[in-house]
Amino acid sequence: MNREHFEELNRADWKALDMVLDQLDRRGGQRTADRFPDLYRRVCYHLALVRHRRYGADLEEELNRLVMRGHRHLYEPTHRLRGGRGSILRFLAHEFPRQVRREKRLVLLATLLFFGPLLGTWAAVGAQPEVALSIVPGHDVEAAAGQFADAFEAENAAGAPRFLMFGFYVYNNVSIAFRTWASGLFLGIGSVFILVYNGLVIGAVGGYVHSLGYDENFLSFVVGHGALELPAIVLAGAAGLRLGLALLLPGPFGRWYALRQAARQTLGILAGTAAMLLGAAVLEAFWSPQPMIPTPVKYGVGAALWLAVPVFFLVAGRSAPARPASRPAS
Repeated sequence: MNREHFEELNRADWKALDMVLDQLDRRGGQRTADRFPDLYRRVCYHLALVRHRRYGADLEEELNRLVMRGHRHLYEPTHRLRGGRGSILRFLAHEFPRQVRREKRLVLLATLLFFGPLLGTWAAVGAQPEVALSIVPGHDVEAAAGQFADAFEAENAAGAPRFLMFGFYVYNNVSIAFRTWASGLFLGIGSVFILVYNGLVIGAVGGYVHSLGYDENFLSFVVGHGALELPAIVLAGAAGLRLGLALLLPGPFGRWYALRQAARQTLGILAGTAAMLLGAAVLEAFWSPQPMIPTPVKYGVGAALWLAVPVFFLVAGRSAPARPASRPAS
């Protein structure tokens, strides 16, 4: 393929990326910005071809300028996290859901890997309780189920001051999310394993509790914080799968470069999942075990949260956040 034919085939992509970058420079066009990652990857590939085929220094310079502009915007969301409380809130409200939507295929895959085993095992153990013992050691599943033998035990399952339990939940949940993400370095297999394993364990415990007839105590306890905790683990798994794909399909720049790109792209999702898990820990420590709250209220709040989380990721961030007012010239 000669240079003229190459330009004819790909010039539309270069113009499209240039237009998106202009809109991002003006802090507008956030709807169009959802096209940015795919356009940026294609132009990076085109730049590699131009260099390899020696199509000319002028064309190489043009594409390199686009790539450098795109590089700045690609990592701008991570830099925003350093801008104080207002920047962090804007990131969580706008950029975080946009990054999740850009990885929608991997999010769907991670959802199936986690909730598929969870629901399947729950149903299987509910019908045949002994199945749980092939997944979770007998003393562990009995201890977990025993916490929900009656309402009082369920409400006080922590057995420790709630503030201390809050700290434990933050540490435990965030560490699980981090391991789920980092395990993607094993070609994505580690993330797949953690998602499937956690789904199996939660399904086994839930199904066993169901077989004993403790559903109300169990569900009223987990329904609220679970709406944030479980989707957060799924998102961490999707981010880990992105790391694995970078190693399996690195593209023209090599595995090390692709891995660094993927790690930086997924840091925003990891930060967002940490915020979700912080919220889940607050609910698990101070709301879920609260005996003064009627069970129907817990169900209602839990149902609202389970509805609000997917709606947030589908809707939030589709319009540009308001820019801070500029200071008048003195």
